[in-house]
Amino acid sequence: MNNSNWFYIYNGKSSAAVTLQELINRLPQIGGGKTYVFGPGMTNWTEASKVPLLNPVASLQSGSNVDVVDYQIFGSEMQYVEITLDPSEMVIAEPGAMMYMTSGIQMETLFGDPSAPAQTGFFDKLMAAGKRILTGESLFISAFLNAGHSKETVAFAAPFPGKIIPIDLKLLGGELICQKDSFLCAVRGIQIGIAFQKRLGVGFFGGEGFIMQRLTGNGLVLVHAGGMIMKRNLKAGETLRVDTGCLVALQPSVDFDIQFVKGIKNLLFGGEGMFFATLTGPGDIWLQSLPLSRLAGRLVAAVGSDKEEGSILGRLGGILPR
Repeated sequence: MNNSNWFYIYNGKSSAAVTLQELINRLPQIGGGKTYVFGPGMTNWTEASKVPLLNPVASLQSGSNVDVVDYQIFGSEMQYVEITLDPSEMVIAEPGAMMYMTSGIQMETLFGDPSAPAQTGFFDKLMAAGKRILTGESLFISAFLNAGHSKETVAFAAPFPGKIIPIDLKLLGGELICQKDSFLCAVRGIQIGIAFQKRLGVGFFGGEGFIMQRLTGNGLVLVHAGGMIMKRNLKAGETLRVDTGCLVALQPSVDFDIQFVKGIKNLLFGGEGMFFATLTGPGDIWLQSLPLSRLAGRLVAAVGSDKEEGSILGRLGGILPR
């Protein structure tokens, strides 16, 4: 049986053989939930809404349905990750992150957070989409499903120089708090929510504001950070002071607070800002050596400067004829 041999029964009438894409296109018109389908790899007629290939949203909302996928990270400073999917396996990713995919991958753009089981109507989806906007993400998320009958691959690229960090949430108790914009992709079953900072100091001066991303589930997530990455396990009561922009991710068990930089000279001329982030264990933390805000600031300063590189004339050199 090949990809063209899909059949459906609607109102007691059976169809001729159609392709998978033709069937997906027809389901909205023929009423997917009341339609029974039969296709490659199936042993019985099944309600269309219960077939993952035909209903990626319902598949994503199944909390126990967490895919275990193979992946490989390529590159050094500008990395990408290639994920290998078995038939019917799926990954979700931020729109625009996809680098390439093989012919058997079916892409679906979904509204809000399709992994959240509470989304029963448009209002729920709108609320989920609003949460994504608060964390700096798009209204939509992309799902990539292996609709073929053999292994297929899809790759996602890092948005700026840095490292892609693979994290198995199952090993962390099922939850991770991370900076806004750090999420790259994840397996089916991972939910993307928001984490509010309870302390006013962290909210105003913590670099990431009141809102960070909360990733929950029991599978693989891949997040991206700038420069080199340091992972450290803080023991109970152990405290580490870090630049507020260098924090990438932490376990919920880690206490996150803000400390004012002491000393007038340090404050005015230290170049480290007014505040440190204080992280107190127990739990794992991930730090980045090059926050995007720092990189962007350096680029803006370099572009906006009219000083000739290496010139002793400085600004005067810019007004002389070339």
